[in-house]
Amino acid sequence: AAAMAGEGLSLVPDVQIDGDGVFKYVLVRVRGARAPAKDVVRGHGWAEYHADLFERTAEELARHGLSCECLGGGRLSHRPKERKIHVYGYSVGFGRADHAVTAEKLKAEYPNYEITWADEGY
Repeated sequence: AAAMAGEGLSLVPDVQIDGDGVFKYVLVRVRGARAPAKDVVRGHGWAEYHADLFERTAEELARHGLSCECLGGGRLSHRPKERKIHVYGYSVGFGRADHAVTAEKLKAEYPNYEITWADEGY
C-alpha cells in the first residue's frame, strides 16, 4: 500500500485551476505513506469559500490513500488572452498561502505566462 501511495503522489497534478477569471485558491501539502510531501495549487470559481476547495481536494486525495493539509489560500487572477496570472490575497479561514511557492508552481505549469504575486489585496 505504501508503494501505491508513493505512486499516487506522482499522479496528483501540481496545479489545477480554472482557465479564466478571478477565483479563490488554496495551497495544499499532500502526503503519501512514507513518501515525501508535495505542495499543490487548486483554484476554482465554483468555490464560495477556501474551505470548499480544500474539502473537495482532501476527498479526492483520500480516495487514493493520500492525506493533506491546507497551507493557506488567496486569489488568482487568470487572464489567458494576456497569458498572465496574478496571485494575491489571503484566506480568512486558512491564512495567507506562501504566494512565492504558488507562483513557482504556476510558472512550471504555465512556462510562457507572466506570473506575478503580491501579499496585498483581497
